[in-house]
Amino acid sequence: MNRLFDEFFGRTLTRGEEFERMRSPNVDVSETKDNILVTVEIPGMTKDDIKVTVRDNILTLSGEKKQEKEEKDANYHRIERSYGSFCRSFELPTTVQFDKVKAGYKDGILKITLPKSEEVKLKEIPINIS
Repeated sequence: MNRLFDEFFGRTLTRGEEFERMRSPNVDVSETKDNILVTVEIPGMTKDDIKVTVRDNILTLSGEKKQEKEEKDANYHRIERSYGSFCRSFELPTTVQFDKVKAGYKDGILKITLPKSEEVKLKEIPINIS
């Protein structure tokens, strides 16, 4: 169904792109007045399997989801879960305070809070009556 939808709108994914889409975690990036917020779905991993780095205004997420031990007597009829390593990088929409970045992981959801630099925060200038 996804392939038909993509083809309808003129975009056909290659097999490599389809495979990469399956392995790459889904990410939401949003912005508040003070922070850039990144939420990542990474079920089935531990925090030790995930690496988060920020450099030159680029956020990079990487890790490896290891496949469970295969049983030799099991006959698989379908395998849809993806395994292996992933790496995704995002250019941040504004500069952040690298030393104050925080990341938390719970129930397969990684949440990263990147505080904006003071220079880029909107500052309201009071108007004096003269």
